Amino acid sequence: MYPLVFQVLVYVYLINQNDNFHPVLKIKLSNKTKYIKQNELSDKNHNSPDLIVIATNSKGLNWCPEQLRRICLENRLPPILLLTKGLNVYNNQYELLAEKLQRLLLQEGFDNINISVVGGPCLARDLANKIHSSVVIANKDLKIARWLQELLRTNYYHISITNDIIGVEVCAAIKNIFSMAIGSAKNLNTAAGLIQQSIKEMIIFTEKLKGKKETVIGLAGVADLYVSADGGRNSKMGEYLGDGMTFKEAKKNKMPNDTVEGADLAIEIGSKVRNDFNIDTLPLMISVINSICDEKKLKIDWNSFN
Repeated sequence: MYPLVFQVLVYVYLINQNDNFHPVLKIKLSNKTKYIKQNELSDKNHNSPDLIVIATNSKGLNWCPEQLRRICLENRLPPILLLTKGLNVYNNQYELLAEKLQRLLLQEGFDNINISVVGGPCLARDLANKIHSSVVIANKDLKIARWLQELLRTNYYHISITNDIIGVEVCAAIKNIFSMAIGSAKNLNTAAGLIQQSIKEMIIFTEKLKGKKETVIGLAGVADLYVSADGGRNSKMGEYLGDGMTFKEAKKNKMPNDTVEGADLAIEIGSKVRNDFNIDTLPLMISVINSICDEKKLKIDWNSFN
């Protein structure tokens, strides 16, 4: 069993035992929301959902098709909304996680697959406390995106839609690498310069993968980068890198129980990025990748910024 799955099962147990009080968010969730364990998913009361939302980490995607087989007994899937962020390398090509999930589902025998993705600045604690939060949902079929928009939006959860699924997924992933770079800054002047360079390189990388510049300067790109750089796990790792620690040193001594998505992504795509781009094109991104993948102290190549 994946560690994340075990952790979720513990949360389900604790929530059910404590009148819907969430042990991490530290708030009481709506009594209209019901929580069940994975072994209950094949129960007839749960085998025909209107929508499936997947919110595992990137490693957990390999586990999802087997679980969906237990729910969808006739090889028919309802629409899927993927919250998982990241990029994969498959057959020496960049692969969106929506593409990876589709590939795995096809291997499992499903033939009617429709996957939407969501991006944007949306911290779980703020959303659970009904703080105004804005996201963008992407689907190549805008009719499905509009259906999800109507289904999920509230007076505090604001949803835009786009057909640029590539741009949304790429931005949601790579902003974590740039959040580490920005987190390494020790003053506002330095941070501002790193933010500007981050946006420039996010546009270059996203357009290389056939995503849209407009997506980068929207909710999935600049807005999400702002939130991540302001104090998430990636930014915290960046702070330790800025203090002169190597990644493994910081992970072991400072963040042993935290998933650092930007570092995981750097390890996953780092070799291909360094083959596809040179230091003059993506100096900031490659500086972070070099630090993570080569276990070196972070050294940002400012002279290559232009």
